[in-house]
Amino acid sequence: MKRIGVADTTFARVDMARYAVRALQARGTGYRVVRRTVPGIKDLPVACRSMFLQDGVDLCLALGMPGRAEYDKTCAHEASLGLLFTSVLEAKPIVECFVFEGEAGSAKELERLARRRAEEHAANAWSMLFRPEDLARGAGQGLRQGFADAGPVRRAR
Repeated sequence: MKRIGVADTTFARVDMARYAVRALQARGTGYRVVRRTVPGIKDLPVACRSMFLQDGVDLCLALGMPGRAEYDKTCAHEASLGLLFTSVLEAKPIVECFVFEGEAGSAKELERLARRRAEEHAANAWSMLFRPEDLARGAGQGLRQGFADAGPVRRAR
């Protein structure tokens, strides 16, 4: 049975893992979800690594919400590098899903963006494990998580 790890933080202003887990559960059976919550975004790489080592997960979904300050963006970058390093070290994918507070103009918009992005990244994570051909069909289509799709670039004739 496959295992999907979901790592999230208490720093986030939206419970993104709740939406991600619901989206995964809606995909059916044949896997188990393991959730680990940590204080902040820079703790996500260790949470993912421990789920790979201790829980035997096949893939991790790392959810975080950096604040608006420049320092928060720096922390997000450091966390992202840590997630990349962990993924390469374990030779297993980590799907990074960050929602920056500055991406939304209001609390309502931020909640909607976080929910949608978490759900769409969860669907991508599931597809990576169970239906990679679905992702291949979307190649070059300008798909976006949380916002409207950009669409493919069309060649001028």
